[in-house]
Amino acid sequence: MTGIRMERRDFTIAISGLNFGVTEWGSANAWPVVMLHGIRGYRETFIGIAEALQPEMRVIAFDQRGRGESDWDPARNYYTDIYVADLAGIVDALRLANFDLLGHSMGGINAIVYAARCPQRVRRLVIEDAGPGAFEASAGAARIRKELATTPDRFASWEEAAAFMRELRPTVTEDARQQRLRSMLKPLPSGGFTWRYDHAGITAARLDPDASRIVDVVPSLQALACPTLVLRGSRSDYLQPEMAQRMCELNPRISCVAISDAGHYIHDDQPARFAHAVTGFLKMS
Repeated sequence: MTGIRMERRDFTIAISGLNFGVTEWGSANAWPVVMLHGIRGYRETFIGIAEALQPEMRVIAFDQRGRGESDWDPARNYYTDIYVADLAGIVDALRLANFDLLGHSMGGINAIVYAARCPQRVRRLVIEDAGPGAFEASAGAARIRKELATTPDRFASWEEAAAFMRELRPTVTEDARQQRLRSMLKPLPSGGFTWRYDHAGITAARLDPDASRIVDVVPSLQALACPTLVLRGSRSDYLQPEMAQRMCELNPRISCVAISDAGHYIHDDQPARFAHAVTGFLKMS
């Protein structure tokens, strides 16, 4: 915690017929850092790292399509190419000529692809527990597919949802789980709660994808022109050590740091260590 009072601005940006919920933390005149959450994430997940980056950074996060306060896609178009197009639209709408970029899991893949395509825009890149092979072949990918397939559509009570999240994320703090529930659930008119994200559409795109839309991230890693930090949780079941090492071998601009006693959700498992690594990298001259 910095002890600095953090400015916050919440607003909506319309792109390609969808409305996106956006939050900015910090001074509007500070250096911009855009942050992308994972497959079932939400923009509020970055509030801790946003505070750690004060007062030097203006942190910008948005709910990716189908999540949080952003519109669901009626065509269930939940693929890397469209996520990257959404990111491009957001930064253009905000008139960000240059900025830093951070992405977790699915958001990490989106960040890699965007940074490779727009090298003149991204100064520094941080990838949290994502990389080639992790999405397709890791134990974590199998876990995520199983979780998506077995997640209930609704809960009779908040306590039932909390018990489900406790079983799903046993290593994170109760505060982090409750924050997740507040961002991911909405009340039903008939009672109980359902997901705020497009569970059916996102699950369908993940479990039965259009193979032609799956992106090979290796060429994008090779094309990165900016300093890039890959953060891997030491006990992650998603990004394996050999995958992280391969990323470094693909491009000399990439460095990798393992965060001890952290899984796939490094920012939840070890927020202080995560913040230390990210702030140290982004604040380099």
